Amino acid sequence: MLKKSILLILPAQNFSGAGFLALKSSFEKNGLSVLTASDANNLCTGEPGGMKVKADMNFYNIHESNFSALVFAGGNGTREYWNNATLHKIAKKFFEAKKTLAAISSAPVILSRAGLLKNLTATCLPDYKKELERSGAQYIDHSVVVRKKIITAKDEESVLEFAKCILDALSN
Repeated sequence: MLKKSILLILPAQNFSGAGFLALKSSFEKNGLSVLTASDANNLCTGEPGGMKVKADMNFYNIHESNFSALVFAGGNGTREYWNNATLHKIAKKFFEAKKTLAAISSAPVILSRAGLLKNLTATCLPDYKKELERSGAQYIDHSVVVRKKIITAKDEESVLEFAKCILDALSN
């Protein structure tokens, strides 16, 4: 296993550029290796401004033993992954391997629909509260929620606190 490595999932379109940069910077400043994965055929495109990022791998090359944490970036494009069976399976494998799972903005819905937030409190953008609850999660209006090895965050304003909570989880 690559020690202290994080896999950051980026939507092919409309990921949060500022959120991505803040997370990547926070992790790298703390000595972590950050790799990205997406289903984009070429470059992932962020919002606003159209930032371009080339993913390091596609979803089919992900193996949980190579990473300490799986982090789902935020942004409007993340909604395209809510029902992605491949990502649900990957998230479950990380969970079963007792790895840290984290999601911000609309991305906690991915974890919820994968069945990983059932009977747990979690947060996300308030617009998607019902989406979390439909899958058995209990929505709580906090900037960041840590439950077991699962970390959820509300929005881009909480990205630095979110990153700190991930770093704390990895140091334990």
